[in-house]
Amino acid sequence: MIILGIDPGLADTGWAVVRTRGSACEALSYGCVTTHADEPLAARLASIHSELRAVVERWGPDACAVESVYFGTNAKSAFATGQARGVALLATAGLGIELAEYSPVQVKSVVVGSGTADKRQVTFMVRAVLKLDHDPTPDHAADALAVAVTHARLAAHQRLVSGAVAR
Repeated sequence: MIILGIDPGLADTGWAVVRTRGSACEALSYGCVTTHADEPLAARLASIHSELRAVVERWGPDACAVESVYFGTNAKSAFATGQARGVALLATAGLGIELAEYSPVQVKSVVVGSGTADKRQVTFMVRAVLKLDHDPTPDHAADALAVAVTHARLAAHQRLVSGAVAR
């Protein structure tokens, strides 16, 4: 299964493509779409959409996992992230692929084992799980890898549970 992981943000949208084989995960590609605050909002969103669409067309994922928007005290930031998230979802729309959403706490819990893990711990575990010889950068790409790994692990678990129930 090929999974596209997305960490949405208006300034930086991280993306990652991970392939699973059994319980093993392999990073195929990852990166970050960066937009600039001096650009018009529509242009920034169009850039996120077109770059993610190119990733989708290149890798043909079977599933897409997106980190949900964290609603902290900054509503303006949350709204901008929500717009980027919507554009990211649009990039995979109509492909008939599985779509999942995970909160930051879920991602940290699955990847690190603690929902309060910090970025260093997440990066360390992503590097270990994917057997990378370096820390994935930038942070948003590392987060997108973590989202993809989360989906890989939870989807595998769900298949096991479904198989056991079907018996």
